[in-house]
Amino acid sequence: MKRFAVYMLLVLLAGSGPAAALRGSGDLGLVIERADSSIQIIETSGNTSIGRVDQLGDLSHASAVYSRDARYAYIFGRDGGLSKVDILSGKLVQRKLQSGNSIGGAISQDGRLVAVSNYKPGGVKVFDADTLELVADIPATFGNAQQRSKVIGLVDAPGHKFVFALWDADEIWVLDMSDPANPDITRFKGIGRNPYDALITPDGRYYIAGLFGEDGMALLDLWNLPAGVQRILPQYGKGEAKLPVYKMPHLEGWAVAGDLAFVPAVGRHEVLVINMRNWQQAGRIEVQGQPIFVMARPDGRQVWVNFALPDNDTIQVIDTQSLAVIKQLRPGKGVLHMEFEPRGEEVWLSVRDENRVEIYDTANFELKSSMPANKPSGIFFSARAHRIGL
Repeated sequence: MKRFAVYMLLVLLAGSGPAAALRGSGDLGLVIERADSSIQIIETSGNTSIGRVDQLGDLSHASAVYSRDARYAYIFGRDGGLSKVDILSGKLVQRKLQSGNSIGGAISQDGRLVAVSNYKPGGVKVFDADTLELVADIPATFGNAQQRSKVIGLVDAPGHKFVFALWDADEIWVLDMSDPANPDITRFKGIGRNPYDALITPDGRYYIAGLFGEDGMALLDLWNLPAGVQRILPQYGKGEAKLPVYKMPHLEGWAVAGDLAFVPAVGRHEVLVINMRNWQQAGRIEVQGQPIFVMARPDGRQVWVNFALPDNDTIQVIDTQSLAVIKQLRPGKGVLHMEFEPRGEEVWLSVRDENRVEIYDTANFELKSSMPANKPSGIFFSARAHRIGL
């Protein structure tokens, strides 16, 4: 009788809605519904939708990170909104408009700080993850210190650091928040024209920014900051070719398989293969269109690629041993995002223009199930809580 009473108390404490039955957060996630300012809360064990949270503002370019215990999602809206959502209870905990235009965020190594990168006004703001109180305001000033740059490519890094690039200033900054009361900034100038996005390797060592204004990429070894920024892949990018770019590729979800990395070529119908031992190009793979996301299955054996218009109804799968395209799928118009389940047996695809999410078996490429969603875009699983840079 005493055990039953304890159990019932736990159930009551767990709340209502999606968490009416006691459960963990490890198989949960969210789907951004950009048209409705809402998210769907989903679970990957049974592949079902278990709730919705709305009134989250402009989610046209939204992203999310998770708290250390994977209970809370921090959602970054294009309107500058920062929302904290309890995915167990299915409730909006707090929301604040922290800028006029923001483009993403990150959570610190210890889970205590949430940083947001802003276009307007340009800079980074850092908040207490528990209360969303402002901890630090870092304006992205350059030149005569009166100009402010758009900030892109914000990631978390080991050592309680955040790393980001300045589009207008051609710089990379490393923000050390080890002492939140005294933020420390290391600036790297002249890294290349117009860094447009960036990534960090899964081990948290290398930060790499793609350049829109010239060919090449900028690499920073976070284990050896005094060495500065190194230019790599001089043939990578838009550069002098002035290629039409229908949608900028995203580098956040870059794919790593062994010593090889796979990245989308800017404006080209190619995926580039990089040897991570020497940061030289190791190959090019012809694909259907201009790649947007190039993402690896967690075991590294497959790389899945989606595309800009007019090929945004297509997915191609690359085998990382043969470097060949082994499968082509056409889920529907507007495939915007992919997210692998934590161990990689299934992958979720948002099909924006057909208002659904599709789930595929990654072994045989069969469609397992689908669910309705209103203009879905980003898909973010709670397993991201335990990965660097995501």
